[in-house]
Amino acid sequence: MSYAIDVNILLYASDSASAHHGPAVEFLERCASGREVCCLAWPTVMGYLRMSTHPAIFGAPLSPDEAMTNMEGLLELPHVRVLSEEEGFWDVYRQVTRGLAVRGNLVPDAHLAALLLQHDVRTLYTNDADFRRFEFLEVRNPLG
Repeated sequence: MSYAIDVNILLYASDSASAHHGPAVEFLERCASGREVCCLAWPTVMGYLRMSTHPAIFGAPLSPDEAMTNMEGLLELPHVRVLSEEEGFWDVYRQVTRGLAVRGNLVPDAHLAALLLQHDVRTLYTNDADFRRFEFLEVRNPLG
């Protein structure tokens, strides 16, 4: 079995001012010490780097080096896998979005959902209820 983590969990863990900071840190510590395969998609990694260093998003943004060091700490774990698009991704994206009005902020969510489906990852830890629109996903909120 494997699971994926959405960017919002990573951001909460890095934002000490967030009400979700403690639970997000605890969750990531459990993930880091576990053995189950943890998947991070490249869009999640890049989204973390973008948002955690952005002063309009984070009250106390991380430096690029801090953000990259945080991400490297996860990526270097032996049970973490990075997901990227493979041949046929567009067809999977079309399958995931069929019947949904995917526009605006839902586009990156659909992108992640399609990546997860392409790699047969069915569990996503997130605080974003929009992912419940993708019926194949088991969406879990580790923050409560």
